[in-house]
Parts: sequence; structure tokens; C-alpha cells
Amino acid sequence: MIRLVHILRLALVLIPAMLTVATATAQETRVYIGMTTPLSVEQMPGDSYTWEIYNDPSVDFAVVSGTAVDEGQAMFPSGNTGATVQVTWLEAGIYFYKVTAVDAANCTNNLKIGMIEIFESLPTAVITAPEICIGDPVDLAVELTGNGPWTFTLTDGTDTWVHNTDDPNYVITLDPAPKVPTTYWITEIKDLYGTNSDPQSEVTVIVHPKPKSSRIRVVDN
Repeated sequence: MIRLVHILRLALVLIPAMLTVATATAQETRVYIGMTTPLSVEQMPGDSYTWEIYNDPSVDFAVVSGTAVDEGQAMFPSGNTGATVQVTWLEAGIYFYKVTAVDAANCTNNLKIGMIEIFESLPTAVITAPEICIGDPVDLAVELTGNGPWTFTLTDGTDTWVHNTDDPNYVITLDPAPKVPTTYWITEIKDLYGTNSDPQSEVTVIVHPKPKSSRIRVVDN
């Protein structure tokens, strides 16, 4: 009778836990390489939880340990135990994760939680430019990350230019160059895998006036 009561208690604990997990694992937004995301279940009194990450859906989750962390595809920055854990994703791909629940009586149950897809990182751009003297041309150096080819849009707030390149170290020559200090920024950048609509990359070209000409005087000794 005691054993039956314990089994009923465990079943009642696991059912709400499974329902909670199903809600938590819904992937509402894209997750990219380098992001850290939470995995969680509802904490049940007396229960402890251990998480594992899998890169192979064909294995028996109940008896085979997850290998994605050991293979460098993901990591638990604060450990893999607890009702809520953080996972940093290091490689693109489709992953599965499992939480093992152990109750106060040391009974164990393996729960296959669900699936998450990790996408390649969004492309980024860094713009740099030297200070110039008025009338001189200027080169904007654009350092791109991601997977080419790239298409990005540059603006100064008045004019807009669209550039296409396979070169991650791209140079834009402004000739004629601005005659006053001018800020340039990238509003959007696309690569092979995605679009970054908020790259937050800008540079201000500083323009210095040339020295004023003056008379040359010959001084007699």
C-alpha cells in the first residue's frame, strides 16, 4: 500500500512537470550561436533536476547520456542542475534536451523535454575611418562577420548606398569626401544565413580645415 501511494504521488508530480516543460520549450524566437537561453521546469517539493543536451535524436534518451556539451556544441555556464539552467549555444544545429528528476525518495524519472534549433549568428559590421583634411578623399573600412556574400546598406541620413561584396574587409572610397564632419552608419546587413536589421555600426568622419595661406616675406639682415 505504501508503494502504491508513492507511485501515485510520483505520477501526480511528473504530470504537471511535463506540462510545464512543454510550455517552456516552445521556441518563439530564433536562437543564434553565442546566445544563452534558459531551460526550466516547475520546481516540485523535494525534487532535484539534472539536464543534458543531445545532438543525436536516434539514441535512447533514457539510458544514453547527452554528448553535445562534451563535443563543444553547447555549455552550461552555471552548471546543469536545478529547476532552471542556462545554456550557451556554440554551434548551429538541432538539439534535444532532457531533464532527469529525482524525488525525495530517490526515485528517478527521465523526461525527454523537446527540441531547439540554433541558427548561425547574425552578420555584423564595424566601420572605421581616418580623420581627413577638407578636400581629401576618405576610405571607410568595413569589417564584416558572418558568412558571405554580404549585402549592406550605408547611409549618412540623407543619401543611401547599397553595397554587395564577398570580401569581409571591404573598403568604401568617398570621393568627393564630406566637407564637414559627417556620420555614416549601416542600417541593415544580410549574409548567407540571415539579416541583421539593427547592426548598430557607425563612424563619424572628422574633417579638418586646411591651414590658411599667408604672405611670405623676405626679411633683410
